[in-house]
Amino acid sequence: MADTLGIMGRKLGMTRIFGDDGTAIPCTVIAAGPCPVLQVKDAATTKDKYTALQIGFDEIDEKKINKPEKGHQAKAGRDYYRFLKELRMDSVEGYELGQDLTVDMFAPGEKVKVTGTSKGKGFQGVMKRWNFRGAPASHGHEKIHRSPGSVGMCAWPSKVFKGKKMAGQMGNRKVTCLNVEILDVRPEDNLLILKGQVPGPKNGLVLVRKQNRG
Repeated sequence: MADTLGIMGRKLGMTRIFGDDGTAIPCTVIAAGPCPVLQVKDAATTKDKYTALQIGFDEIDEKKINKPEKGHQAKAGRDYYRFLKELRMDSVEGYELGQDLTVDMFAPGEKVKVTGTSKGKGFQGVMKRWNFRGAPASHGHEKIHRSPGSVGMCAWPSKVFKGKKMAGQMGNRKVTCLNVEILDVRPEDNLLILKGQVPGPKNGLVLVRKQNRG
């Protein structure tokens, strides 16, 4: 399934704005783009087996990338970028090498999907990680109040099934939020104001894409 057109940015943090009726609306500010098109892949006209756009974000010094990457990015006639992202699309008609993708592609009231890396929480127990209830805090229970309890069977099948909810690494995973409403678009500052929260910490890298669903 093809991706939709999008733009990369950084999460600046959260704030609030006030609606016309005076209600406080929590929102996230994203510094998005401009993202130049560094490569155009068209399954109909090139040797590539699929159709996609590759975009760049976050300019860096030429000395900080290796020669193969430098040669690849130089074909677009733009600067050099720290992050590259490929967006598979049904058609790349109307897009050309070196073209800038900006927040102008979005409009207030539009619903988008936002992808980022969630905050890492480290190694956590089952009560925090999976919302387990825990053991009873009553007589006969000693030092097991936050334990998961039994996790497997004895005689058969004598194993713990894969995917069992247990203690482990929490967070630091790729997360996509759907139906995130755009409250405001500020092209002069390359800013998107999104309703509610999005994955990741401050200055975390996010991808904002159009979505073809209600």
